[in-house]
Amino acid sequence: QVQLVESGGGLVQAGGSLRLSCAASGRTFSKSAMGWFRQAPGKEREFVAAIKWSGATYYADSAKGRFTISRDNAKNTVYLQMNSLKPEDTAVYYCAAGPATWGPKDLYGMDYWGKGTLVTVSA
Repeated sequence: QVQLVESGGGLVQAGGSLRLSCAASGRTFSKSAMGWFRQAPGKEREFVAAIKWSGATYYADSAKGRFTISRDNAKNTVYLQMNSLKPEDTAVYYCAAGPATWGPKDLYGMDYWGKGTLVTVSA
């Protein structure tokens, strides 16, 4: 059974940092694309960042320069380092895993989703 479990969310002041982790289990994800998405209250889920098996990374404009996605294939884990956080970053952050063929033309074409971790940024 495939599981994606996020951790690392919490309450942080504006300007602060958080590091989210997503531990994948049930199969190896070394050839999968891994991504982070978020959903703020009353809004649609949106793409944040993704990393392909090759190491190629993709970021939403809102994340560029502040967030960094990385992966440790040996640990089946993907990370999202978030710096210079803003109140508008407040959301539930979801980890996702997709096929090796995933690309930015199909941002939401992921196969597996975690249950999310809440990030709250206070002003």
